[in-house]
Amino acid sequence: MGSKRLPAFNHSDNNDKREKKPNRKEILEKKKAIDDLIKAASADKHPLDCFPSFRHFHKNGLSVYLESGCGDKLSSPTKQYIMGLLKANMEGPYGSEWPTEEKVKRKEMVMPEARYIFVHEAPNASSDEILTMSERKETLTVCLENRGSMVGFVHYRFTLEEEMPVLYVYELQLEPHVQAKGLGKFLMQLIELIARKNRMGAVVLTVQKANLLAMDFYLNKLRYIISTISPSRVDPLIRDEKSYEILCKSFDCEAEAIFER
Repeated sequence: MGSKRLPAFNHSDNNDKREKKPNRKEILEKKKAIDDLIKAASADKHPLDCFPSFRHFHKNGLSVYLESGCGDKLSSPTKQYIMGLLKANMEGPYGSEWPTEEKVKRKEMVMPEARYIFVHEAPNASSDEILTMSERKETLTVCLENRGSMVGFVHYRFTLEEEMPVLYVYELQLEPHVQAKGLGKFLMQLIELIARKNRMGAVVLTVQKANLLAMDFYLNKLRYIISTISPSRVDPLIRDEKSYEILCKSFDCEAEAIFER
């Protein structure tokens, strides 16, 4: 008596079902959701309001306060300050590329999507005082009214990288006398909080290889990594041809798979 043959189990069909590619509607819906996310993040003109403890840095002999801004609202003195500090800090690391980069940065600086955190020295502040919360608010009000000298800034944007919403840090620039006091780390902690609050997948930034202090700061002190989208990892054969690395810190598995693995 012959045995009844069971239908063959098709592994490939099963895999196709498990790994079904998103259809056009799903792709468009995801793209719209990401676009809406970036628009909502960019629409917030007062990002510091959600992080009051980050409005003021009072440590290591330094007292400064932070203020937010937008690229298309910069005053002429602020534009001059930004370009002056950029030249002072970056002409060396860029070397012969600086004249071209300076023109690029001048255009990037005033784009509507550019977002800023400005750092001002706090007038008449004793660096050894321990301020209460009410005293901090009072000091901040005085600072905003008197506007102490600007000593640095962060330029960042909410954008798409590899179809992933990210906060991209274009610049973190501080004057020499406020460096090595914990302020840079403080600012990057704030940037990461802003990125997480706005549901960005990662913080991404570009660093010149010649800027050894910046490379050490991000890679060793802040634990950023050289991203898989950085030229040296995309194609090791052109490692020496490119003067920069792209670094990142991812906040979820999807971003980690794109930027880190």
